Amino acid sequence: MKIPACGFVFFYPIGYFWISQILELNKQPFLILAICLILGIFFQDCFSLDKNTICRISGISFLLLVPAFFNRYMLYKIRPCLLAITFFAVGIILHFFNTAPVQNLKIGKNEEIVFKIAKKLNSNLKNRKYEAIVRAGKEYFNAVVYVPKKERVLDFNHYYKTRAYVSKPKTPPYDFQFDYSKYLKRKNIEYQCYINDEVFASGRNDLSLNEKFSQRRLEVLQRIDKIEWSPASGEFLKGIVLADRTEIDEQTVRDFSRSGLVHFLAISGTHIVVIFGLFYFVFVSILPLKFRKFAIISSLIFIWLFTAFIGFGSSVVRSSLMLSIYFIYVILQRKTDLLHSLSLSALIILFFDTRLVFDAGFQLSFLAVLGIYWLNHPILRYFPIQDNRLKKIIFNTVSISLSAQLATLPLVLFYFHQFSFISVIANFFIVPFSEVIIISSFFMTALIAADLDFDRINGNYDFMIQLLLKIIHWFADFDSLFLENIPMNGVEVCFLFLIIYFLRFAVERFNARNSGKVVMAVILFLTVRIGFNLYMQQQDEILIHDFSKHKLLSVKKGNRACFWMAGDSDQKKIRQYVINPYCASRRIVKAEIRIFPEYTRKVSYNGKIYKLD
Repeated sequence: MKIPACGFVFFYPIGYFWISQILELNKQPFLILAICLILGIFFQDCFSLDKNTICRISGISFLLLVPAFFNRYMLYKIRPCLLAITFFAVGIILHFFNTAPVQNLKIGKNEEIVFKIAKKLNSNLKNRKYEAIVRAGKEYFNAVVYVPKKERVLDFNHYYKTRAYVSKPKTPPYDFQFDYSKYLKRKNIEYQCYINDEVFASGRNDLSLNEKFSQRRLEVLQRIDKIEWSPASGEFLKGIVLADRTEIDEQTVRDFSRSGLVHFLAISGTHIVVIFGLFYFVFVSILPLKFRKFAIISSLIFIWLFTAFIGFGSSVVRSSLMLSIYFIYVILQRKTDLLHSLSLSALIILFFDTRLVFDAGFQLSFLAVLGIYWLNHPILRYFPIQDNRLKKIIFNTVSISLSAQLATLPLVLFYFHQFSFISVIANFFIVPFSEVIIISSFFMTALIAADLDFDRINGNYDFMIQLLLKIIHWFADFDSLFLENIPMNGVEVCFLFLIIYFLRFAVERFNARNSGKVVMAVILFLTVRIGFNLYMQQQDEILIHDFSKHKLLSVKKGNRACFWMAGDSDQKKIRQYVINPYCASRRIVKAEIRIFPEYTRKVSYNGKIYKLD
């Protein structure tokens, strides 16, 4: 077995930084413990140790740790190593208990089910999707429930009863396809329920505190839908403040993706800092100067209430934790440290749920902060002198955005295989105004939550967001600057992180030695990349792909491929979910689509017959 690629490439950038600090380990203890915990999680995910082995590991790690607190020599010389081993073992143990065993439930294909929703997911053209806790007969399980759009919108105030087709998501046959079953399993979900009958509702009186928050948030989302403005503005407001992008239209998603501004739509550290600043400004204005600490504490309390209200998303929790740890340092009059805050927040989050380390959003979120720590100050030195507040805000915002983009670029290429050169320019123009947009959106949400409707304010906000979306759409239309199907594997990602690691020293002090390291890293990356390209060019293959109710045939020769499909196939979706991933995985330079007759059942190629039915 091998460590999953997502974990492998996530650990590498942290590992490079760790090596750079190897002579000063005592200054970054939390970072090292977090790395050891993550390594333990990857180890358990790779080898799946059984319960008896886990018990032995628990006992050994405890026995190793005990002497460190009684022996003075060990206290100074060996304790860091023992702590590292212990946290590695803790990662193994926690991931064992966080990974649910495979359920072998006695469930028929067509069952009468009773369920309550746990989370709203992205809708598709036919159905709304929800994570739900389901009962079928005497069996309880977690599932993704597909509800036809003709049915009422579900909420947290009711139990629902209906008939549904119950199935397990299938593992894809080819390595280039997204493994949805594995994705769901990491969330302890093993079933999908497709509702095929009328849905009956019955009231609930047993809502948990978290469900009450979720229901209140859902009510605010529904009020936003009733405002008389453009649907795009409403969906933007839901996404930027309430972390709900489940109903956002495909064109808006495409525009944000192609312009490199997806991070602006998703709630992240920038949003939390701005909202915290808003709360802090209000409390400082109300309270006397001697109660400054109470203003910080009150602002943090409201930030955590807001985090609970929007559903404890991983990036929001990370940002709120980091902010809380930072200001706890301030209140205790301790020196603040970005890496301490980042590492402590990672430890806390992973202690509660180790599976989050495999989530792309979690990885990108932490890498962005690590990139800001590693590159922001060196990049900021190349900007003009910041002799006033406006320049400081604009230049800091741009340098932070650039640092985060550089740090996350390797993983973005690895997961999404696309990059837009226009994103640098788009971020330069849009991000400096993010504070105004976030505050305006938060103010609008507060008014709607309080059931206050002011047509003029609504109209002004709608105008501002429509203008913003038009600008983003204009950036997204630079097709010549957008690259897709970029091939990238774990080894190449590691060399890209190596380039970014050495880039800091070249930016800080541009000389022959530092620039030479960057050049050598680039040469190594290109050598490895050319090697993989040449290897894939030698591989020819013919595959039968299943998509929806259709099948298609792909023929690969060298770095070219031809796809044969029926005339009534949805070419747009097939290109998105089959052709593009295949081209990125197999390093295809040119892909051609051809149509075969509608009633074709067999295809003969090079003396072999391939069945399409």
